[in-house]
Amino acid sequence: MSMIKTALFDFDGVVADTEPLYDIFWNGIAAQYGIGIPNFASRIKGTTLQRIFGLYFSDYPRAEHEKIAQACEAFEMQMDFPEVTGSVDFLRQLKRDGYRLGLVTSSLAVKMKMALRKMQLESVFDTLVTADRITAGKPDPMCYLLAAADLRTDPGDCVVFEDSLSGIQAATAAGMRVIGVATTLPVDVIQEKVSAVIPDFGQPAKIRKLLA
Repeated sequence: MSMIKTALFDFDGVVADTEPLYDIFWNGIAAQYGIGIPNFASRIKGTTLQRIFGLYFSDYPRAEHEKIAQACEAFEMQMDFPEVTGSVDFLRQLKRDGYRLGLVTSSLAVKMKMALRKMQLESVFDTLVTADRITAGKPDPMCYLLAAADLRTDPGDCVVFEDSLSGIQAATAAGMRVIGVATTLPVDVIQEKVSAVIPDFGQPAKIRKLLA
């Protein structure tokens, strides 16, 4: 039996295959506001809304930030949440086998409550760390350290599943082992930054071996 009994998961691009939807939304916002960064959506993967505003929309007044936030919320309320292949069954199996599970996301709690209900994962996670609970978002390790504290687990005993560079950096800085999920970025971009790379959760037996 694996010594690792705590697994932490990012949401978008790891549990739910929503990144292509966000690409459309955020590239549209970037064009509307003249940000001037090609494929802006790829630049902000895994970043909280407040950090996005601070980094890229600081020249705009708070009223514009609120307008973007409202547009993002409206967009999310209408989203579907298709699973990354095999993620739902993989999570449920880990839960049945006694793993402590945490969800660590840059999204807000209101979105996550709806998303987990739609994906029928409401009772799977033992802790949820959302943007509402932190003051420093990914790539800062605060979110992952908070999840470990919630679960009373040493960070070194946690395995993290992440797809974004900011998320990988956050989990690594927290002292956790990271498995990259190559749904958002190519394997060659992330493979040197993680302990292993998987395409999705379609081969659960092989992934379980990575938790040893």
